[in-house]
Amino acid sequence: MTMLSGDVAGEQRPARPSVPTSAAAARDQVERLLEEHFRGTPRHGPPAVVLTDALLVTSELVTNAIRHGGGVTAFTARVTGEGLVLTVRDRNPEAPAVRLHPEGQTFPVGGYGWPLVQRLATRIHIAPLREGKTIRVLLPLPPHSPPEPGP
Repeated sequence: MTMLSGDVAGEQRPARPSVPTSAAAARDQVERLLEEHFRGTPRHGPPAVVLTDALLVTSELVTNAIRHGGGVTAFTARVTGEGLVLTVRDRNPEAPAVRLHPEGQTFPVGGYGWPLVQRLATRIHIAPLREGKTIRVLLPLPPHSPPEPGP
């Protein structure tokens, strides 16, 4: 057993969630969570649109934390009775902002991600911290029930 400084022999602590170092790593965590949540349903997995939306929002939040927030300092994904809750913490206390397009510019570089998150999430909470911020979003999940047991 590997022990950290301050651990007591024989004492088991819950595993600390890993902080993804890339959007791909965060997407993998979310995909595994949703696959587990929808296991045993008639489709045996999340509906394609649900998975696509969840992975898109995950990518945007984590990529923004990496590019604009000084890196991801915490990440959690969990399913509640309300839906999928994604929480991303970074080192920048500034809230995301929508960039306005200069007159006549038809294809701006970047700036689409945050508006997409706002459209797909049913709830967004941004909490400034002493050293950074936490963004928590709620994505709706369709209700499901496990298939009826066979004879």
